[in-house]
Amino acid sequence: MAHCVKLFLPLALLIAGTAVRAETAMQTSGALIVVPAYSEVRQANDEAHVTLMIEEQDKDKAAAASRVNQKMKQGADIVKREDLQATFKTRGYYTYPVYQEDQPRQNNKVRQATGWRVGQYLEVTTTNLDHLPKTVAAVQRVLALNGLHFGLAESTSRKLDEKRIDATYKNLNERIASIAKAMGRNLSDAVLDTVDFEGSGAYAQQTDASVPKMAMRSASMQEAGPIEEPSFEPGETTLQMRVVGKVKFK
Repeated sequence: MAHCVKLFLPLALLIAGTAVRAETAMQTSGALIVVPAYSEVRQANDEAHVTLMIEEQDKDKAAAASRVNQKMKQGADIVKREDLQATFKTRGYYTYPVYQEDQPRQNNKVRQATGWRVGQYLEVTTTNLDHLPKTVAAVQRVLALNGLHFGLAESTSRKLDEKRIDATYKNLNERIASIAKAMGRNLSDAVLDTVDFEGSGAYAQQTDASVPKMAMRSASMQEAGPIEEPSFEPGETTLQMRVVGKVKFK
């Protein structure tokens, strides 16, 4: 009789273990699980955004404006000649009166301007990064470099966004599989109910909000001498994405 007890004891333990697992599965049936996922992708920058400017000051407003117009045309022609891939636009034409700093302000009297300050900006966009230092050095003989930042070309940005979505969704599936395993459930019992790509922080990359302005004033119509080429490091862009999935277990 003692032998019979020993033979049936392992069978009893096996039945008990099966019952515990069944109970666990029953407790998670119909459960709604919220699963966050995350990804990060990187890509070397392949596009440059350059801001050039010219500013002239003269007692004669027309003379200052004339020099600005001439030098802006010269600068644009240099960019066209140096970089056939570049696209650009002019913006921010301004004309301001100049007053003596020690000139007192008298009540009900308009201060007399001692001169005029005239300027304009030129924005250049290019993917020819290898030639960029040479282009900038050439145009700096006429215009001043006012700002520079690097980013991704539109086609590259679209491809990187596809990679970001794919990587995030893959991470979501991996985390669902891990959760199912931890709960003692088969992955086939999990049903993806909702995928929220908006409630997680897929924010757009921030570029430099402001760039300090530099003034270049000249009364001479002659171009400056040769300028050494500047050094640029384009760096890379990192895109992040978070997604939230809701999973139900059968």
